[in-house]
Amino acid sequence: METIPFKIIMDLQIIKTEKEYKKLFNCIDIQFDLAVHPESKKGEKLQVALSLIKQFEDLNYAILVPNTLEVVKIKMDENGLKSKNLISWTGSERYVCALLGGKKPLTLKIAKVLHQKLGIPAEVLLR
Repeated sequence: METIPFKIIMDLQIIKTEKEYKKLFNCIDIQFDLAVHPESKKGEKLQVALSLIKQFEDLNYAILVPNTLEVVKIKMDENGLKSKNLISWTGSERYVCALLGGKKPLTLKIAKVLHQKLGIPAEVLLR
């Protein structure tokens, strides 16, 4: 006999509300505890349910991507650095001011330096 939660997974629909999301999420959690094989009929339904969960989360729980310049300024602040400290890394006071003011683009060379000196992940700097 099937458990009640799996009946919810059998009747899959696009998730429209937080209540539907939580209900399906809890059902998926139970199915994981039961170690459903991914290649079984239940496993395939579970994969569809996971896709619906992901779609709802992507639409409703977007992860905000930090602005590159804001990250640089935060890391400078955390390390007690001022714009003048970056001059020795970049070679130009004018460039540093323009960069931090958003008037000049971040070059690959400077992104590498900021990654090495401030520990900012490359994927944040290269967006």
